[in-house]
Amino acid sequence: MLNKQLFPLLLICIAVAVSTTTGASNTAAEDAILTCNMVYSSLEPCLGYVLGGELTVSPECCSGIKSILNAERTRADRERTCTCIKSVGSTSTAIPISRAAQLPGLCKANISFKISPDVDCSKTI
Repeated sequence: MLNKQLFPLLLICIAVAVSTTTGASNTAAEDAILTCNMVYSSLEPCLGYVLGGELTVSPECCSGIKSILNAERTRADRERTCTCIKSVGSTSTAIPISRAAQLPGLCKANISFKISPDVDCSKTI
């Protein structure tokens, strides 16, 4: 069960997901096949862990991370993934960001950027 204090953060994440996919386009990420909705949908099983309601990362969360990595075909896809995650991270507090940053290691997934509100997504490999 999610902590009631973190519920507003979940609502912010959902609002960002909707506004990001219906708002302005990104520069190099315009050529990306992946969308923020795809990224958010794949990462939804991770919210319980990131928001502190679950003590361990679910297999569904790790599967979601790996499905995004498998779908990333181009640098534009990787940049779009980074931008989507960064947009949510920029509205979060330090605790969820630090928990989100642990996910790639816990899921044994190599991502091309650091999960941080300060990451420069244009430098993703």
